[in-house]
Amino acid sequence: MTAVAHESSPAILASRGGMLGAISDWLWRNPHAFLALMLLPPALWLGVIYLGSLFALLLQSFFSIDEFSGMINREFTLKTYGELFQQANVDIIVRTVVMAAAVTVGAAVVAFPIAYYAARYARGGWKALFYLGVMLPLWSSYLVKVYAWKLILAKEGILNWLFAKLHLTWLLDAWLSLPVIGGSSLSISYTGTFIVFLYVWLPFMILPVQAALERVPASLVEASADLGASPSQTFRNVLFPLALPGIVAGSIFTFSLTLGDYIIPQIIGTSRLFIGQAVYAHQGTAGNIPLAAAFTVVPILVMGVYLWFAKRMGAFDAL
Repeated sequence: MTAVAHESSPAILASRGGMLGAISDWLWRNPHAFLALMLLPPALWLGVIYLGSLFALLLQSFFSIDEFSGMINREFTLKTYGELFQQANVDIIVRTVVMAAAVTVGAAVVAFPIAYYAARYARGGWKALFYLGVMLPLWSSYLVKVYAWKLILAKEGILNWLFAKLHLTWLLDAWLSLPVIGGSSLSISYTGTFIVFLYVWLPFMILPVQAALERVPASLVEASADLGASPSQTFRNVLFPLALPGIVAGSIFTFSLTLGDYIIPQIIGTSRLFIGQAVYAHQGTAGNIPLAAAFTVVPILVMGVYLWFAKRMGAFDAL
């Protein structure tokens, strides 16, 4: 009886009728329209809230500040962009880009051996411990980590105490006496800023590099050794080229996050501004929103060129 009833049931249900039935039938016959309808709410959210606010900000960069009243002159002009080429503002841009590049290179150097060990040797519980160790710093408060490093790097901090116990205070003093990168203490120097940037963004470099190294077959490394290549030759000709997309993928995060950060330079380092601090200062206390908006164009352009280069290097395949 059940089999007979099953065989007699229609393969396609009849239309429900009415307005809802007609809409349901039309969407079933037009799957692309149904997909577009499903994507419409998030697309509107992205277009109006994110891109809309971004374009509104960029529009402000084509205005200027009236020198007498201090009010925004809403007439199209490139005067504000001309101010970016003043020496003080060029110094801010160069300082930020150099720091972002230094942090990216430092993160790649530190992350590679950690990622290589995790990809080649860590198994089972050790691999889980690796992921926990890499991800754990990301679970704590950003500000807590930065202020903790301020205490560590301070003149009375544990790092200075450690150098004193090892009788290496002379080495630290010699480093801090260097121009540009030195200062009265590590917490008031570009070296301290670099260290904190490196610590905070390092997980974003380790994970893509580890993922890229896991895709490298172990047989390639063994074949290189069988053919007489030294470990350094194997690294240069086999491992590094194959891991390069992962390094570039990680650099997207470390470079862009350093480029736009303003909290770490505000707490650790000298009083010289970075781009993020300049944007915050001009749109806040200075009230020069056009110049703040013009400053935001700089990291957008830099990251646009950088992402184009990363795409050519195959970095998106390693994300």
